Amino acid sequence: MTGPLAGLKVVELAGIGPGPMCAMLLADLGATVIRVDRKQPVAQGIERPLRFNTLLRNRGSIALDLKVPAAVDTVLDLVEGADALIEGFRPGVTERLGLGPDACLARNPRLVYGRLTGWGQDGPLSLRAGHDINYLALTGLLDAIGREGQPPTIPLNVVGDYASGSLYMAVGLLAAVLEARQSGRGQVVDAAIVDGAAHLATTFFGMAAGDIWKSGRGTNISDSGSHFYDCYECADGRWVAVGPIEEKFFAELLARLDIEASTLGPQMSRDRWKPAKAVLAAKFKTRTRDEWSALLEASDACVSPVLSFDEAPRHPHLQARGTFVEIDGIVQAGAAPRFSRTVPATPTPPRAVTPGNTDAALAPWFSAARIASLRDAGVID
Repeated sequence: MTGPLAGLKVVELAGIGPGPMCAMLLADLGATVIRVDRKQPVAQGIERPLRFNTLLRNRGSIALDLKVPAAVDTVLDLVEGADALIEGFRPGVTERLGLGPDACLARNPRLVYGRLTGWGQDGPLSLRAGHDINYLALTGLLDAIGREGQPPTIPLNVVGDYASGSLYMAVGLLAAVLEARQSGRGQVVDAAIVDGAAHLATTFFGMAAGDIWKSGRGTNISDSGSHFYDCYECADGRWVAVGPIEEKFFAELLARLDIEASTLGPQMSRDRWKPAKAVLAAKFKTRTRDEWSALLEASDACVSPVLSFDEAPRHPHLQARGTFVEIDGIVQAGAAPRFSRTVPATPTPPRAVTPGNTDAALAPWFSAARIASLRDAGVID
């Protein structure tokens, strides 16, 4: 493996959503990650063929029956050589399997044990089921996202699962690994999506306390309330995103749209936002999305075309940066962020659990003789 995390070894107990995303991020940056799956996986989440389950890229998998003591011992042997472990079960599940923090830290006192859940390891809801939409609802974020007079808008599961869960888990693991390398002692990292979501909203809680952010959806500067931070439909039914909050950028937008600023009134006067929005909406209806992009995108007017998943990889800026790569015929984002010296390799596609792939996944952890003995004992196929 190449990348800044080369040499870091992580055990991932197979789950869905934020856990795999965190493991993928670490693997993309060079960590050696092994995914421990079930011999008979339980259908969870949105099922799809393996090659389209791109969160499982860039790491090997093994299938174990964790009801068998020898399989549990195999995971503990992996833990012995690991820097970190990621699990996303409800509290108490790994303890019942014999793979809880106490058992793992007894085997490897330097281990960082990452627990990634929606509600966290304690609290009244900690044992309840939930999904991204539930965690955002409880933290105030979901209530704030949407247009005036409309229901809350669901922001995909990027904000909760991945930003509030996966990324906070990755930061927590890496922080604890750094500390363990100084102290020689591991610890448990409790990454709850509700905590991460609340933390992401820090600036909004501050503005709400100062009565700068109003409680109604679609009534604030950056939630579609203002005319200078919104999406506008164009002549061809496509959309542009407009976001010149700063006065000088907004002035450039109006100049390029040939709109006299005085006709709209002061930019920050809330009582002028709706009339001004109607003016901009009528203007953007006069040309197609791509015509507006040609006129505005290369300026400081802060206007961008709203692209689909199919269109985004073809945008010249993203092509120039190599933001997207093709892996096994599937276009997807490459590793992020960028590094000047320890450049990560292009990710590899998800790998099925076959005898050959199992051997390759275990090779960085066990000797060939140990792998053969596990197969002879029926622990692995």
